[in-house]
Amino acid sequence: MASTSTRVQTNNWIHSPKPNPEGRLRLVCIPYAGGGGQVFNPWPALLPAEVELFAVNLPGRGRRLLEPPIAELSKLIELLAPQLPCDDKPFVLFGHSMGALVSFELARELRRRHRAAPLHLFASGCFPPHVPDPHPIHTLPGPEFIQEVRDLNGIPKEVQENQELMDLMLPVLKADFTLTETYVHRPEPPLACPITVYGGATDPLSGDRDIMEGWRQHTSGKFSLQMLPGDHFFLQSAQRLLLTLISWELKEIIHRLGASPA
Repeated sequence: MASTSTRVQTNNWIHSPKPNPEGRLRLVCIPYAGGGGQVFNPWPALLPAEVELFAVNLPGRGRRLLEPPIAELSKLIELLAPQLPCDDKPFVLFGHSMGALVSFELARELRRRHRAAPLHLFASGCFPPHVPDPHPIHTLPGPEFIQEVRDLNGIPKEVQENQELMDLMLPVLKADFTLTETYVHRPEPPLACPITVYGGATDPLSGDRDIMEGWRQHTSGKFSLQMLPGDHFFLQSAQRLLLTLISWELKEIIHRLGASPA
């Protein structure tokens, strides 16, 4: 039977930028609004050797450019949950911005389906799920919407300067912001796994430490919050620091897994 690392190479939803079938822990990463799974391709070089990274590829971008994006979180979760490589090896979830919300709901969906649970949830650049979006923009006309996304530093300069790329990106961004801004949180028992939250010190969405502390209520396990330098895309500007912090946590998780079986 083919290994999970091999099988995901033919799975539209998941890819492993650097397959590591001997890895003892899987890190499943979910991108931000408008982003593709390829944004995580450089990460394996900065992670512990025992970790295998899997990135989620959402419709409408990257290798799935011709597929319509999904604008409803419940539909996305229903389609994505069965694709996760999480039943034959321990795993953790990481998501930034929209990806953090998706990761949280994925963890809850796996619990509903009585599947393996993540050992840890890393939520980056996203206010708590129970907090309504403080500044919804998905209903704005195209030019105003694009300006708001630009203000978050959410559109690469090379894309802004290429109208064809902007035309391709606009429907994806609209769908992603609709997905997050129309999400309605439904109370459930807190997750059993620990949650680590990262915020950006100058990020309008995750820069308020008091609000970000609200993530604490969503776990019955350990909770930690760390504020990093940078705006909403500290994921990129403070990448080395972020991955150092994540790596410390991953090493602790691997240590708790105990020695490899002989």
